Amino acid sequence: MIKVIQKSKALGLLLFIFLFSGHQLYAADEITFTAKAPSSVEMESQFEVAYTVNTNQVNDFRAPSFDNFDVLIGPSRSVQSYTSIVNGKTSHVNNMTYTYILMPKKEGTFTLPGASVTIKGKSFTSNSLSIKVLPKDKSGNSNQQQGSSRSNARGGQISSSDLFLVGNLSKTKVFEQEAVLLTYKLYVASVSVSSIRPVKIPDFSGFHSQELDLSNSDRWDLENYKGRNYRTAVLQQVVLYPQRSGKLTIEPAQYEVSVEQPMEIDDPFDAFFNMRTSNTVRKNISSPNITVDVSSLPSGKPLDFSGAVGNFNLSASINTQEVKANEAITIKLVLSGTGNIKLISNPEVNFPSDFEIYDPKVEDQFRITANGLSGNRVIEYLAIPRHEGNFKIEPIKFSYFDLKSKSYKTLTTQEFSLKVTKGEGAGNGTGAVVGNYTNQEELKILAEDIRFIKMNDVELYPREQFFYGSWGYRLLFIIPSLVFLVFLIIYSKRVKQYSNTAFVKTKKANKVAKSRMKSAAKLLHSGSKELFYNEVLRGLWGYISDKLTIPLSKLSKDNIEEELNNSGVSPDLTADFIRTLNECEFAKFAPGEDDQAMDKILQDATEIIGRIENSIKIN
Repeated sequence: MIKVIQKSKALGLLLFIFLFSGHQLYAADEITFTAKAPSSVEMESQFEVAYTVNTNQVNDFRAPSFDNFDVLIGPSRSVQSYTSIVNGKTSHVNNMTYTYILMPKKEGTFTLPGASVTIKGKSFTSNSLSIKVLPKDKSGNSNQQQGSSRSNARGGQISSSDLFLVGNLSKTKVFEQEAVLLTYKLYVASVSVSSIRPVKIPDFSGFHSQELDLSNSDRWDLENYKGRNYRTAVLQQVVLYPQRSGKLTIEPAQYEVSVEQPMEIDDPFDAFFNMRTSNTVRKNISSPNITVDVSSLPSGKPLDFSGAVGNFNLSASINTQEVKANEAITIKLVLSGTGNIKLISNPEVNFPSDFEIYDPKVEDQFRITANGLSGNRVIEYLAIPRHEGNFKIEPIKFSYFDLKSKSYKTLTTQEFSLKVTKGEGAGNGTGAVVGNYTNQEELKILAEDIRFIKMNDVELYPREQFFYGSWGYRLLFIIPSLVFLVFLIIYSKRVKQYSNTAFVKTKKANKVAKSRMKSAAKLLHSGSKELFYNEVLRGLWGYISDKLTIPLSKLSKDNIEEELNNSGVSPDLTADFIRTLNECEFAKFAPGEDDQAMDKILQDATEIIGRIENSIKIN
């Protein structure tokens, strides 16, 4: 037994080693090697370049040449190991990072080639990096200016040169429907920003707008603006399509920025116990007005021009070139390119006149870029030929305004030939009616240009005999008028009756009582004794209350007997009703009542209500 257990443990250990090694092999197939560094740096400032590979089994690491930078520190190597569990799947990650501290030698934009590593005899190369080196900030040349900046921040004064918002257009002169990119960028210097909140976004009157998704972009960057280096953040990017010509003005955007300002602390003990070294100041900033000069599209527009502006391609295909009558064909158009593709009409297919045409199926696959929407639109036209024959489907045309050549261009597809053979239910040229689903009001009668002459006998009447003015003509007016008058009298009488609440309750008393007796019958079969007797009693008392229009709170056995006698009910029938009430109330509290006794009480109650209904007289 011990040997069996030891063998099982050994097999389990081998299986674990196999799975673990398999996992390591699988991980080795998914090697990632990335380089990371800031996109902009300042002269005489240090910055970090990090190369990370997702394994610790690196045999050889080779960094690129840092010709335009001084290497201050590096390479320093660090290893990070962790285990993650996602959806029940466990993965072990070992990251190895090689880090350099660099300082730029001169201004300009420089490219760092990718580094290389060797892992189990296989070579991997990281991505390259583009680094822009900005000139040294002119405002920071002297310690006096830096001190002045700090004193302004401490004093609660945030100048317009330290914090401002700029709206930039990719173009200021465009054509109608030409895409233009609007970017709102925040510039920050000498202050610390903790939060940014939009207060007012322009409505972009005169434009069709589509916002770019900035959720995956880096928030902050460094930029030299008018001789000063600023930390910048792109807050919003919008692609605008001008809808009319002329000078269009974009109203200012407004944001609320929370700035952390250092506190003036005279007592160090107070600073220690308060644990606060800064105050939060909220400042509203606005961008200036922006004007766009929009030119009209030139004259000479093609007849099929639908407002497309940009650069496009068009292709067409047909699913078959031979089909039976009453079977569907599909023509697929693919319109691709960049521009205002979402705002244009679909190219139209001119099918033969006796084809049944359905609304096209349209599928858009777009992405927003700085030049407008880019992608394709797939349009599928479905049509059904109703007659046999050989047909031609004309080439499909699509016209657009090309921004590069500033001229109109027309794209044309090939012509399609379609052979339609006789099918089940196909037309035979004997006057079939074909509906055109693109315009339901258009109907065409086929093979009936000349109608046949009637050959049967025709009955003729003298010219003087007219139906107008005859007795039959008069009766057509008199009889409906009399019927309407009788209906109006009966309807008015019923409206008057049913407006009387007491009359309605009296009229429906028997119906309500029967409904309660049916509910009691269901309770009888379910064995609910107390509920059964309650329902029977409610039916008896409720019937008399509704029939005699006496509220339940004012009913008693004495006045029931008196009221029934006054309403023409015989004394014997009244006595039977009172007796039925008494039996029901007694049986409700009597122990051991069987189903047969309950059934008898239900029959007696139903019968007594019917007898009173037939004999009672209501004034």
